[in-house]
Amino acid sequence: MNIILFGPPGAGKGTQAKNLEKKLNNFQISTGDMLRDEIKKESEIGKKIISNMNEGKFVDDEIVNNLMKNVVFDPQKKNKLIFDGYPRTLQQAKNLDSLLNDTGQKIDFIFFLNVNKDTIVQRIEKRKTIEKRSDDDLNTILKRYDTYMFTTKPVLDYYSSKSNFHEIDGGQKIAEITNKINNILGV
Repeated sequence: MNIILFGPPGAGKGTQAKNLEKKLNNFQISTGDMLRDEIKKESEIGKKIISNMNEGKFVDDEIVNNLMKNVVFDPQKKNKLIFDGYPRTLQQAKNLDSLLNDTGQKIDFIFFLNVNKDTIVQRIEKRKTIEKRSDDDLNTILKRYDTYMFTTKPVLDYYSSKSNFHEIDGGQKIAEITNKINNILGV
């Protein structure tokens, strides 16, 4: 079963993806984690990524799509993918469709965790103190939220008409969101 979890930064995608990873024995594919790994390696790609992230911009589609290709083509992960934070742009969504089609896969469920800006700011401020992430300062949070809402509107439009699309109030407690997702999945 392949699943997409999307929503603004701090919506709880990572938390829900981790829950599903354990429950379904699937693989959480976090673009954020993949990008942070490139930064840690201090590669040329990592330098481009940190520059974009610190400016509150999304990382170039080409970089993200290339990283994603390796994941989708991994035979151990076939039909066991939980996309956490991907796709974020319409180009990425179309790229994912193409990659899945090339590997004989499809997306079974799409979950949009819809959360308002105030809740996002509170969550990320809390996460900043716990996880010590460099991309979690207030100005960056606000830029990332605004960029997300502008850039992913076409992605939301692209997926929202599909029968496997489910919008969930991401402002609820973690357990409530988990229960709603599990009920929809039938697990």
